[in-house]
Amino acid sequence: MRTLVIHPHDRSTHFLKPIYEEIPDKTVVTGGLTSAEMERLILIHNRVIMLGHGSPSGLFGLGFKRTYVISEREVELLRNKECIFIWCHANEFVNEYNLNGFHSGMFVSEVGEALMYGLKGDKKLINESNDEFAYMLGSVINKPMIELYESVKKEYGYLADRNEIAKYNHERLMLV
Repeated sequence: MRTLVIHPHDRSTHFLKPIYEEIPDKTVVTGGLTSAEMERLILIHNRVIMLGHGSPSGLFGLGFKRTYVISEREVELLRNKECIFIWCHANEFVNEYNLNGFHSGMFVSEVGEALMYGLKGDKKLINESNDEFAYMLGSVINKPMIELYESVKKEYGYLADRNEIAKYNHERLMLV
């Protein structure tokens, strides 16, 4: 399976790198591509993993030649792909366009976000949540999607029992 990883360069999301480090046949893009180049890459890959900051409208294109690197423009290209959408409010994007895959809702990964959502997350809890999530997902990234989802929900769930940030994020992980 050929995997495209779209992870716009941003120091605040470097913790996500363990998700894709063990994927054997991957193309990782972090910025600098035009829309046409991105569309071509999506077309030639079986699986698309999208990671970083975003909104209900898509994945922010930090370092790319547009505001969103993934938006409604790419929806039809993503329809028949195995997809993983990890950004804040990715669930709204997935639901709006009736897409399938493993995805997050609001994903608290920074202190400011924790405060915004009324969580008592200090930097230590947030780092633990971020690092454990990325490690757990990376450890099962090459499994079939249902196994991947069930494993992450189970293993990250153990952390959620004692980490308020992980609990919040865990409740917002979905597979459709």
